[in-house]
Amino acid sequence: MAEAVLFNVAASVITSSASLAGQQIGLLWGFKDELKKLGNTVSTIQAVLLDAEEQQAHNHAVKDWLGKLKDAMYEANDLLDDYSTELLRRQMMTRDKKAKRVHIFFSKSNQLAYGFKMGHRIKAVRERLDEIAANRIKFSFIELRTRTQFEHRKREDTHSFVRGKEVIGREDDMKAVKELLLDSDVKENVSIIPIIGIGGLGKTTLAQYVYNDEEVKKHFELRLWVCVSDPFDVKTIVAKLIESATKKRPESLEMDLLQSQLRAKIDGKRYLLVLDDVWNENRGTWLDLEKLLSGGLKGSKVLITTRSKRVAESTCTLPPYLLGGLSEINSWDLFKRIAFKDGEEPKNPKLVEIGREIIKKCAQVPLAIRSIGSLLYFKNSKPDWLYFKDNELYKITQQDNSVFPILKLSYDHLPSQLKQCFAFCSLFSKDHEIEVDVLIQLWTAHGFIHWSDKTKCLEDVGREYFMDLLWRSFFQDIQRDEYGDIERCKMHDLIHDLAQLVAGDECIISNPDAENIVERTRHVAFYSLNLLRDTPTPLLKAHKMRTLFLPIPGPFFFGQVLQGNKSAYDTLISSFKCLRALNLSSSNIKKVPNSIGKLKHLRFLDLSRNPNIKLLPNSITKLQNLQTLRLEHCVWLEELPEDITNLINLRHLVLYGCDNLTYMPHGLGKLTALQTLTQYTLGKKGSCVPKRKGGLADLESLDELRGELHIIGLKHLRSSPLEAKAAILERKQYLLTLRLEFDDQDSDRAIENDEQLLQNLQPHLNLKELNIEGYAGVRLPGWVSSLSNLVSISISNCKWCQHIPPLDRFPFLKSLWLDNLRALECISNDANDVSSSSLETLHILWCYELRISLSSLFQHHTSLKDLRIVDCMELISNEDEEGTQWVGPTTLRLLSIEDVPNLVSLPRELRHVTTLQELEIRNCPALKSLPEWIGDLTSLQKLQIGNCPNLISLPEGMRRLTSLCVLRIVECPRLEKRCEQGTGEDWPKIAHVSDFWSY
Repeated sequence: MAEAVLFNVAASVITSSASLAGQQIGLLWGFKDELKKLGNTVSTIQAVLLDAEEQQAHNHAVKDWLGKLKDAMYEANDLLDDYSTELLRRQMMTRDKKAKRVHIFFSKSNQLAYGFKMGHRIKAVRERLDEIAANRIKFSFIELRTRTQFEHRKREDTHSFVRGKEVIGREDDMKAVKELLLDSDVKENVSIIPIIGIGGLGKTTLAQYVYNDEEVKKHFELRLWVCVSDPFDVKTIVAKLIESATKKRPESLEMDLLQSQLRAKIDGKRYLLVLDDVWNENRGTWLDLEKLLSGGLKGSKVLITTRSKRVAESTCTLPPYLLGGLSEINSWDLFKRIAFKDGEEPKNPKLVEIGREIIKKCAQVPLAIRSIGSLLYFKNSKPDWLYFKDNELYKITQQDNSVFPILKLSYDHLPSQLKQCFAFCSLFSKDHEIEVDVLIQLWTAHGFIHWSDKTKCLEDVGREYFMDLLWRSFFQDIQRDEYGDIERCKMHDLIHDLAQLVAGDECIISNPDAENIVERTRHVAFYSLNLLRDTPTPLLKAHKMRTLFLPIPGPFFFGQVLQGNKSAYDTLISSFKCLRALNLSSSNIKKVPNSIGKLKHLRFLDLSRNPNIKLLPNSITKLQNLQTLRLEHCVWLEELPEDITNLINLRHLVLYGCDNLTYMPHGLGKLTALQTLTQYTLGKKGSCVPKRKGGLADLESLDELRGELHIIGLKHLRSSPLEAKAAILERKQYLLTLRLEFDDQDSDRAIENDEQLLQNLQPHLNLKELNIEGYAGVRLPGWVSSLSNLVSISISNCKWCQHIPPLDRFPFLKSLWLDNLRALECISNDANDVSSSSLETLHILWCYELRISLSSLFQHHTSLKDLRIVDCMELISNEDEEGTQWVGPTTLRLLSIEDVPNLVSLPRELRHVTTLQELEIRNCPALKSLPEWIGDLTSLQKLQIGNCPNLISLPEGMRRLTSLCVLRIVECPRLEKRCEQGTGEDWPKIAHVSDFWSY
């Protein structure tokens, strides 16, 4: 990675030196010439970096030269950042007009002293680089074009992710593994089946597909998935199993409690457990785990994916399944989908011939085929393909069936800036769910993103970097948000291995003793560290470190949480003054030390999920370079520092879950670079708010805000609703989500003022999600109907609201929540409303006066997947006459009916909804019976009946619910008695249900 690192650091030095040389204050200090010389020297070196990178593989002297060059480049970069930070500090002092301090600070003697010191340092580092540059001559380097620009040929989104949705050529494998899982004719209660194959064959993908197969889901009462990787630790695996089963992290990691919880979950149940990516070959360790898993019902299966035959020999009770490569036909089918536009085979037969020769080198391995196909997609011509085949691919030799050299070839063809971005991802542990926005913020903090087009947002360029790496198959398992944007992703284990290989000792995931850290290490992640003891000595050697993660918990993180005291943190901070990124999330820190203000280079600071933090030290406002401050779920954080407006480079202030934040400091509008401001609190109930608190006028200049804005405490503007206009939300075109939180009041004045207030908070038409809570008005303002791009609407605790806009105004609406709207009489006041056929989620909760026609809902919302009706006056059934063609949803998966006092029987319309998988009926005292036609709901898997005291029997149709695997009957005394196992009159109707209980 030396070429990538050096090229990017060199580019930063060149840009900074040129920019700083032009600063007027620099002329006064008299070292403009030194800055120019420094830039020229670095430009000279930069030209030969690619050749040096290629030579270092077989020339130790070149490798040593590159190491010295890297140290000097980093030193120059830090020095120029010192200078730039000093200029920022002086600008801040001038802006704040603290006359006496400014006069002293800008005195002639002060400037001369600083100028002499800085000039001496710049000259020293320039001379050091001059000497290194002179030594390049003896290596006879030649100038080669470094790949720095993106190829402009982009994929269409619909094609680029087809590889994540389809499995090519594995139909027979899926069928065979599925048969093994469903086979109940086995000796053992719990059978272990390994899937063996080399890296990149698709073992995990195959396991995912059978794990999510509908027939497999119905066969097993419980399904669990754990990514094991390395090391194999029984306690950690058991904890992960419990979290997989309960969706909750265990509170205690004591082994005795863990094993007890696990056995309570799996004993007596037929379960499927997938242990993905297993390396442990120790039979004894396996036996320890196997004992805990042995209580499953006969037919339980443990499916293991592994590259090691020894693992299979240590574990399997059934013959292992050997996964082979793709056939020649399937290999070509996969390749053409990735390498050619629209996945279509080109008409040029010569190009097809070259492509077929290329994939022979991929050893029939899907990951290698995708990698090379992605690489060639960006090469547009036959000569490009021919050159690649003849001059690069022929060098690849397959050793031990490894696809690693092919993956390395894909890395070699990356533009330089993408190489460094990719290598940085080695800091995340295997199987870690990477948050894309956070990753881009980290790349930005380190200057990895080259921002030549100033009309583009820096974060948008970063997302282009990410998408380019995704298109080239360096990321996988993407997760999208409700708007279709990619939120999270993972890296294949082999790709992660590649990232670690190319990163070398530059980026390290360290053990608690820091034994693998060397002086030149710049980026370190710990996933276990105890600062109650002395800081590891090797860690302190890396005093030029730029990234320190302590730690980053993943979704299945069970390492030892960082512990420590104030002095330990002070030691760390004083030892690593070059830090650009510091992550102390989930570290249980109670007080951030004042010494944090010494990290003048810091761009990224994550203090999330530290519930004990109540205040931040004001010294944090000295971090003028800070771009990202993440404080998610710091639930007891009460206020932000008053001088936070000094953070003039702040781009992201993330405050999700800071529920006790009482107010915002005055003057946030000065932070015009802000793109993320997730929460703006105008005051909390019962809190003492200072006079200089921030108001909505501070939002006026923040037109670059993106993502979500949650305004809390609008009740404080009821006496002056015109103040809301000052926010000018209508101008904030990049906001996607707007949450407006009032505090419901009964007075007529509150109703009138809230209507004026909400009218003045009109957002931009681009808004995708609108949430209104505690609004005291009777009507919503007219601008709500104009938000035609809305995907989600939530209106809650607005007890006087009588009408909502016709839903046909929102053609893209997918989710509608109506929660505690006591005065709401109808969902739309338009009799001709055809509503939104795109609606997928509809929750109507505690709308006491609302009468609901299920026929109307079904007719107007044919895409419904999730429907919840809670505490409404009446559920009206208006099914059309027999013979009339049914018009309704063909996608409904979940229906919940709760607290509907007049419900006597299930609405007849439901009999047509054969897609229903989950039905909940609770607190319906008038319900006396379930209809016979309930047996038509052939997809029903889960039925919950609670507190329906007059429901006394189940219909014969229950026998036809062959997919039903979960039945819960709670607080229905007469029905419970009839369903008693073996003796109850209704027991034969439900005996086929594998998971049944009542109380």
